[in-house]
Amino acid sequence: MTGVGAGDELTATEAATACEAEREPDPSDSLRTFGAVVQALREHAGLSRVQFGELVRFSKHTVESVELGRRMPDASFVERAEEALGNTGALRRAACFLTRGEAGLAAWFRQWARLERRAVSLCTYECRLVPGLLQSEGYARAVFDNSIPPLSDQQLEAQVVARLERQRMLTERPNVPFSFIVEEHVLRRRLGGVEVMRGLLDHVLALTAPRNVTFQVMPMDAEYHACLDGPMRLLETPERRRIAYSEGQQNGRLITDAKEVSLLCQCYDTLRSQALHPKDSRGLLERLRGEL
Repeated sequence: MTGVGAGDELTATEAATACEAEREPDPSDSLRTFGAVVQALREHAGLSRVQFGELVRFSKHTVESVELGRRMPDASFVERAEEALGNTGALRRAACFLTRGEAGLAAWFRQWARLERRAVSLCTYECRLVPGLLQSEGYARAVFDNSIPPLSDQQLEAQVVARLERQRMLTERPNVPFSFIVEEHVLRRRLGGVEVMRGLLDHVLALTAPRNVTFQVMPMDAEYHACLDGPMRLLETPERRRIAYSEGQQNGRLITDAKEVSLLCQCYDTLRSQALHPKDSRGLLERLRGEL
């Protein structure tokens, strides 16, 4: 990223255009937090954006973009901002944790997605849709095509690409155990039409064939159910710490409290015993495929 000197002359239109072009396509929480800290320190120092821009040798438009989390600050911005705002070391330390927004991933899901990539085991229970890690491209498109408000073509493509990219974990990490439990009614719902569901069932059968992937179906006629409170995900970190995640309408919650995570693990373990055996679950998938 190249800074714009305070003495450089830009028209208002040119500056706005440049700022827009430099924006992160999907700002991350860390960028927004860093920007808020910069703004708070600047205001505490009694500096306007123009005055601060002169000190750090960037335009006020760049300062605004950083403060609003729309732009990844480069090293020179961080160093000059540190010097201008008291040299406390806070901005240098915070800059180490900056991450770009991940296109196609909901803001509330990004932290979990990063933990997924390091997990030594992963368990998923779903009662709404086929889990994202098992979705075929056609099924994923059908899911995002039902978004309200409707997604643009570009947004939809970004979502599909991000979802399929996550699936690489299943093939690239053969020593990591993956467990999935999915409600039978989810597999019977013909989301996207018959052809989409045929492709989905073939895809699930292929992805769950390896020894490290366990797939179970929770039958509709089950008399007992340990996870009636909704979907959940569980993982174990390389440090052997267990973390959970739950998701609802337009939100997600990372759960780190040991007691709560332990309870969710108990629920998942019980549900495993209530769901169909993996061999029987695979047989059900094949029968559903044959019915289409």
